[in-house]
Amino acid sequence: MSMQVFFIVWRESIEALLVVGILNVWITHNAAASPGRRYLWGGVLAGLVAAVLLAVTLVGFAESFTGEAQEFLQTGLVLVATVLIVQMVFWMRLKGRNLKKDLEQGLAKSAESGQWWGVFVLALIAIAREGSETVVFLYGMLAAGPIADKLQLVMAAGAGLTLALLTYKLLQLGGRFLSWSLFFRLSEGLLLLLACALFVTGIGQLISLGFLPYGDPLWDLGWLLDDTGRLGGMIASLTGYRAAPDLVTVASWVIFWGGIMLLGRWFGKPCSRGVVSERKLV
Repeated sequence: MSMQVFFIVWRESIEALLVVGILNVWITHNAAASPGRRYLWGGVLAGLVAAVLLAVTLVGFAESFTGEAQEFLQTGLVLVATVLIVQMVFWMRLKGRNLKKDLEQGLAKSAESGQWWGVFVLALIAIAREGSETVVFLYGMLAAGPIADKLQLVMAAGAGLTLALLTYKLLQLGGRFLSWSLFFRLSEGLLLLLACALFVTGIGQLISLGFLPYGDPLWDLGWLLDDTGRLGGMIASLTGYRAAPDLVTVASWVIFWGGIMLLGRWFGKPCSRGVVSERKLV
């Protein structure tokens, strides 16, 4: 579970840093745009406040449910988190090619008109979007299997944010250490595996609630890799692996990865041009 939290915070933080970094560097390199800097950081602060408010609202809303109603809510959040992760992957695949150009065009219009609220809104949306997705992801993961020690959650989130800052710094250096195209390919694959894990967990919760039938295992690989063990449990939480899956679980794998293949054909190849082709993005 802590690995899931770590990875989501890492990836979401980098996406937020990407947008804010592009905006900040453009303002830095254009003297006429210097008034926009306070709007940029004001938007970042407003986005963080919006994400915190969402977290407080979501937790308060969830705690108002009890018993079976809370189980229904938690199952729904797990499946919503699955959808959001898949949406994030393909949104970045679609928009990432022109992200830098689109942001800079918006900044140029703001500079020409002298109206810097557009910069504020761009930063607000970037931070609030990634922050709100992180909140939903994390709550969905906790619903899938709560962490016994809350300190472990905080430490995993802090480690993810720290690694995001370090990764972003490496990405700024260009292809010498880690290229944007390689980063997006690797993290996209890991995100989809994580989404599959959440989807399988959500299906398992639907089975326990009686919405889907429970069947006998089709096979048992527990002798090779037990999903209740330390290593197997970590792999299961990150990929959706089950040592002894029933028919419904196997069907969930087929449905998930079949859907991903269809979406992949629809959206085309992973983002490898545009924003990620810059030797030094920001």
